[in-house]
Amino acid sequence: MKLRASIAAAGAAVIVGSGAFALPALASSHTTTHTLKFISVTKKMINFSKTSVGVQDTDVSKAGKIIGFDEIYGAATSATTSASNVTVVIKGGMLYGTFTYNAKTGAITNGKVTGGTGVFKGATGTFAVKAISNNKTAVTVTYTT
Repeated sequence: MKLRASIAAAGAAVIVGSGAFALPALASSHTTTHTLKFISVTKKMINFSKTSVGVQDTDVSKAGKIIGFDEIYGAATSATTSASNVTVVIKGGMLYGTFTYNAKTGAITNGKVTGGTGVFKGATGTFAVKAISNNKTAVTVTYTT
């Protein structure tokens, strides 16, 4: 299955239009909603097999400052779609997620935050992406802790 470099968006990342991002407050008894926005720039991609791929992205603010990195693993689930896992490494820890990639349309859907480490421990939420170019994707992550 041919996967496009834009799979990296999910960045994950998936996953800063304004260049700013909020980190969760220290331990709290209630959940707090946070939003991360960044631009995921694909740097490297490798096909592990005919049906799986790995992608490495650098995540930058709107101003172009590097704020972190994301790694994606995608495995084909049909002739046109893949199930993907993403890990975003930014200040405060790692944020984990999953998404579906459609190779025919280039669409990334079903972006879900599934957990994390550090300040992202126990995070849940969603993320959405919008292609900017062949190797750049705007990512918005909304999560609670």
